[in-house]
Amino acid sequence: MNSLKPAIFFRKFLLKAILNISALAVTAIGAAQNSNYKFPFQNPNLSFEQRVDDVVSRLTLEEKVAQMLNAAPAIERLGIPAYDWWNEVLHGVARTPFRVTVYPQAIGMAATFDTTSLKIMADYSAMEGRAIYNEAMSMGKNGQRYVGLTYWTPNINIFRDPRWGRGQETYGEDPFLTAMLGKAFVNGLQGNDPKYLKAAACAKHYAVHSGPEPLRHVFNATVSDYDLWNTYLPAFQELVVNANVAGVMCAYNAFRGQPCCGSDVLMTDILRNKWKFTGYVTSDCWAIDDFFKNHKTHPDAASASADAVLHGTDIDCGTAAYKALVQAVAQGKITEKQIDVSVKRLFMIRFRLGMFDPASMVPYAQTPTAVLESAEHKAHALKMARQSIVLLKNENHTLPLSKNIRKIAVLGPNADNSISVLGNYNGIPSQIVTALQGIKNKVGTGVDVVYERGLNFTNDTLLEYADVSYQYSFEGKKGFKAEYFGNKELSGVPVLTRIEDNVDHLWQEGEIVVGNLKAYDFSARYTTDFTANNTGDITFELDADDGYRFFVDGKEQLNAWTRNRWGAKTFKLPTEKGKTYRLVVEYYQGDGKANVRLRAGHFKKSDFTALSNRIKDADAIVFVGGISPQLEGEEMKVDYPGFNGGDRISILLPSVQTELMKALKSTGKPVVFVMMTGSAIAIPWETQNVPAIINAWYAGQSAGTAIADVLFGDYNPAGRLPVTFYKGDKDLPDFNDYSMENRTYRYFKGEPLYGFGYGLSYTTFTYDNLKVPATVNGRNNNTVSVRVTNTGKMDGEEVVQLYISSVDKNVKAPIRSLKGFQRIFLKAGESKVVQFELTPQSLSIADDKGISKPIPGKVLISVGGCQPDKLTKASKKTTEATIQIKML
Repeated sequence: MNSLKPAIFFRKFLLKAILNISALAVTAIGAAQNSNYKFPFQNPNLSFEQRVDDVVSRLTLEEKVAQMLNAAPAIERLGIPAYDWWNEVLHGVARTPFRVTVYPQAIGMAATFDTTSLKIMADYSAMEGRAIYNEAMSMGKNGQRYVGLTYWTPNINIFRDPRWGRGQETYGEDPFLTAMLGKAFVNGLQGNDPKYLKAAACAKHYAVHSGPEPLRHVFNATVSDYDLWNTYLPAFQELVVNANVAGVMCAYNAFRGQPCCGSDVLMTDILRNKWKFTGYVTSDCWAIDDFFKNHKTHPDAASASADAVLHGTDIDCGTAAYKALVQAVAQGKITEKQIDVSVKRLFMIRFRLGMFDPASMVPYAQTPTAVLESAEHKAHALKMARQSIVLLKNENHTLPLSKNIRKIAVLGPNADNSISVLGNYNGIPSQIVTALQGIKNKVGTGVDVVYERGLNFTNDTLLEYADVSYQYSFEGKKGFKAEYFGNKELSGVPVLTRIEDNVDHLWQEGEIVVGNLKAYDFSARYTTDFTANNTGDITFELDADDGYRFFVDGKEQLNAWTRNRWGAKTFKLPTEKGKTYRLVVEYYQGDGKANVRLRAGHFKKSDFTALSNRIKDADAIVFVGGISPQLEGEEMKVDYPGFNGGDRISILLPSVQTELMKALKSTGKPVVFVMMTGSAIAIPWETQNVPAIINAWYAGQSAGTAIADVLFGDYNPAGRLPVTFYKGDKDLPDFNDYSMENRTYRYFKGEPLYGFGYGLSYTTFTYDNLKVPATVNGRNNNTVSVRVTNTGKMDGEEVVQLYISSVDKNVKAPIRSLKGFQRIFLKAGESKVVQFELTPQSLSIADDKGISKPIPGKVLISVGGCQPDKLTKASKKTTEATIQIKML
C-alpha cells in the first residue's frame, strides 16, 4: 500500500471541510444582507440574472403584460416605480422639458466623417440625459415620458432615396459609414462601466425601412438577399454583434409579407438566432396595431400581440394592443412562460441602468443638472457644426469673405429660422444662433448687415406681420382670456384662466404650461375682441402643432383638429373701421412639443428686381435657403408644392429660390448660397452660376456661428457629403422600389452633381506613396498606408477616404465601397502618413445567406479626399493600387 495515500486523503478531507465552512459563512453573510431587503430582487449583492428571475416570478400575468407597454405602470406592492421607455437622443436629448445642448442633425454629424466627435457627442448627451433622469426622479416624476434612460436612437436605416423626409435622422447612404458612426454613438452613449449602462441605445428601424412616409403603415418591402445582406443589414449587424447595443426597434412596414415586428427572417432567423441578440426589442410606435388594422395579416389584437412577442418584440409602443396578451394566453395563442422571456429582457435593461440600486453604487446616479448646456458641451456643439459644413463650390476664391467689408446683405427663408437649425427629434437650448445672428456677431457693429427674408421656401408671397396687440382686448383688459384644460377635449373646468397679451407659445413636451399642468395631452382656448382700425382686410395666421380651430364671431374659419405638424394656416378677414370682432383660438397638444401662435398682417408679393436694387451696394450677398424640417420629416401634413407627407416629390431646389438668386446675380456682387437641408438637393443652375455654395445641413444651436466662421475664414471647412447629390429627378428610380439597382454612389451608373464623400477646402491636399501588399491574405488584417500633404497656404483638415472595387466586372459587387476613413489636421506644408487596416470583412461580399466571402480576383484600392475619377487622379487628390486577394 502506498504510504502517501492516507496523507493525500487527509488533505482532501481538510480542504473539503474548509470549503464547507466557507460556504456556510458566505450563506450566513448573504442571509444577513438579504435581511435588509423585503425581496431578493432588491438586493444589489445578487446578480442581475438572479434579481430579474425573482422579480418576474412575483408578477401576475396582468402585471407582466402591463410592463410590456412603453408606459409601464408602477407595481406598488413590490415597490417597483412606473417607467416610460420612450425617449429620444438623436442629436442631443430630445423633447425634454429641460434646456439641453443641441448638436447638428444626424445627417450633419455624418458629414463630419469623425467617429471621435460623434462618440464624445453621445457621451455628453448621455450625461445630460442622466442629469435629467436624476432630477426627474428627485421630483417624483417616475413614469413621465422623455425623462428616462432608454433612448430610441440611433437611426441607422440606409438613406437609399433623397426623397425620404426622415433621411435627415440617419448617417447617410453608405453601410460602412453608418455602421462606424452608429457604433461610435452606441459606445459613447452606453458608456464603459463593467456593470452599469450609462444609458441604453436602440438601433432603429429594423431593418428594411426608408419611406415613403405616407405608406409606412401598409408598405411591404421586398428585396433580394444580396441587397438585404450587403446594404440593409450591415449597420444593424455591427451594432448588435460588435457594439452590444441594448435595444432594437422594429419597423412599421412589412418585409416579404410579414410585419417587421413579426418577421421570421428578420426577428427570429437573423436577430435572435444568427446574431444571438439578447437585448430588448420595441415596436415602432403604433406598429403592433398595424398588424391587424393596416397590413391585415392578423385578425385582432390578441393574435397580433402574441405573434409579435413570439418573434421577440418585447414592448408595444404607443398603443394598448399588448393588453390583449392576457386574452391570448387564455386562448392558447401564447404561454405565460413565453411572455416571461420578454419581461425578463425588459427588467434586465432597467437593472443594468441601476434603477433598482442605491445611487451610491451607480457611477452615473450623481450626475448633476449643472452638466446641462455646460461650456464643454456647447463648445462641442459648435465644433461639430463647423465640422459638418461642406464647401460645394468656391469659384475664384469667393470665400472666405473679407472682414473689411462695409455692407453685407443676408437674405432667404433660412437666414433667421431657428426651426431649421434645430432639425427634428430635437431638444431646445437656451440660446440659438441663426445664420443672420452669427454673421452679425462676426462682423460687429462696424459693418452694415441688411436682412430681408425675401420669400418663403416655395413661393414669393410673404405675410408681412403687423403689431396689432393694441387691438386685442377682453372685457376691458388688453389681450386674450386664456383657458387651459388638463385634457385634449377642452372639457370640464379649466385648470387655470388668465389674461395673456398674445397667443405665442412653445413648450417642450412635459414642460410646465401653467400651474401644475404639463405640456402633454392638454388643450387651451384663447378669446379676445379685435377692433379694426381701418376699413379693408387683415390676414390672421395660426401656426400650431397638433390640433387647432379658429373662430371669428362664432363662425369656424380654420380647422385642423387633427395632427398637423408645423402647419401654418391663414384667414383673410374683411374689416370695417371701428368694428369689433370676437376671435377664438382653440388648440390641443398630442405628442411632441407644443406650439401655438396667432399673428396678423397683410400678404405682399416680393419684387425680386426691387429687392436686388435695394441691396446692390452691398459688398457681398449671402442667400440662406434650401429646405426645412417644416417641410421634410416624419409622417407630416405638408401642403406645399414638391412635398408630400414629410417626403419630397421632387429633389430640385424650389424654383422660386432659384429665381431670386438669378436676380441677385444680376447685381454683379459676389453671391454665396448657404443651403440648409436634411437631404440631397438638386441645384443644377446654382452649380453653374453661383460662385460659392456651402451646405450647412441643420447644424444645431450654434449653426449661425459655424456658418459665419466658414464664410469669413476663421474655420477651414472639411465636411464631406454622406449622400449623393444627384442632378435631378430623372436620376432616381421609383421611390417604392427597394432594390439598390442604380441607387447611391455604390450602384449609381450616372454622373452625380456632387458625389458621396465630396467636399472642398480653402487649402489643397495631395496623396502619394501609397503602400499596399501585392497579395493579401483574405483571412487576416492587412495594412494600407498613404502620405497626405497640405500643399496650400492655410492650415486645414482633410477626410482621408479608402474605397475598394472589384477589377473583375463579372463579379457581383458595388461599383466601389467605402472601407476606411480618417479625419486629420495638417498645417500648411505638413505631411502625414495615414494607415488603414483592411479586415477580411472589408474585402468580402455577403452571399445570400449572409456569409461573408472574399471578393474573387483582383481588387482596386483607392485612397484620397473623395471618390476617385480622372480629374482627382490627375491632380493627385487620390491615388490607387491593385491587390490580389488569396486565401493563404
